[in-house]
Amino acid sequence: MDLIGLFPEEITTWLETRQIASFRADQIFTWLHKHAAQSFQEMTNLPSSLMTELEETFQSPWPIELVASRKSADGTEKYLFALNDDATIEAVLIPEEDRQTLCISTQVGCAMACSFCATGQSGYVRNLWASEIVAQVLWVENRLRAKGQNVSNIVYMGMGEPLANYDALLRSVRLLNHEKGLNLGARRLTISTCGLAPQIKALAEEDIQVNLAISLHATTDAERSQVMPVNKRFPLQELLEACEYYTEKTGRRISYEYALIRGFNDTVDQAKRLKRLLKGRLCHVNLIPINPVGPEKRPSAKVLTEFAQVLKAGGIPVSIRKERGTDIEAACGQLRQTHLQE
Repeated sequence: MDLIGLFPEEITTWLETRQIASFRADQIFTWLHKHAAQSFQEMTNLPSSLMTELEETFQSPWPIELVASRKSADGTEKYLFALNDDATIEAVLIPEEDRQTLCISTQVGCAMACSFCATGQSGYVRNLWASEIVAQVLWVENRLRAKGQNVSNIVYMGMGEPLANYDALLRSVRLLNHEKGLNLGARRLTISTCGLAPQIKALAEEDIQVNLAISLHATTDAERSQVMPVNKRFPLQELLEACEYYTEKTGRRISYEYALIRGFNDTVDQAKRLKRLLKGRLCHVNLIPINPVGPEKRPSAKVLTEFAQVLKAGGIPVSIRKERGTDIEAACGQLRQTHLQE
């Protein structure tokens, strides 16, 4: 059990078994989640006996430790964290003038095996605990506060498929959203999925107003199955039906991620198919020049622009993602892959 994965009422239960006053639970939770305390000795309004007991029971507030980091010329920072079992995960901080966006992991490795993803190529190891997910945010929050900044947006788009670790994902969302902690608004949180249709429908039933991003990347089942094996389980029609259900239940716009790969999914005809696929949906398309981890190559700027223009002409809101961190291998799983090979 990791302390930062517990809600105040759960900390209360732990305290009561030790005959410690229950009001201490809110104090501990606030120190961990609002102040991002790095050690129990920072919790100065707790009695020394309780600080000692916390240290003896939990050793450290955080179940992660930084083992490597890289900073891009554009300011993007990538972190490689070790967990208590020596497994490693990544997080990426993307600074902008008006926000600090943190991309976090939900699994060690990934079972989805998308062909263009370094994490997918490394295979699946295990799910993260909610505490290990939240710890990524708190670690970076602590670092940013030293510069007078804060984490403003969270994207569950790092290593792993978030919806395949559903319970820990939701617990982490509610911990980050908790009024006695960081109190990050749910609309500042984005969950990205490769398309687990049943979990998308389940998420629609949850009382959380998070943003949803779908990794689409192709406009036919044959093409999508070629690069995303998950499509064989949940083909496009089933996926899009789940997305429509999510929009109907939540009223939230869905972002469709489309990584353009030269000679595979970047033609004008494919742009027209994408336009027809999404016509009439409450959506936004995010075009991404592929960050190659294998033989894939990115299209030219001209092709990218033409693709976007077809969507715009069809009334589909579209943007082209600005490249960040390419000089530090900031794409999902690349730093971990390098570390494992050393």
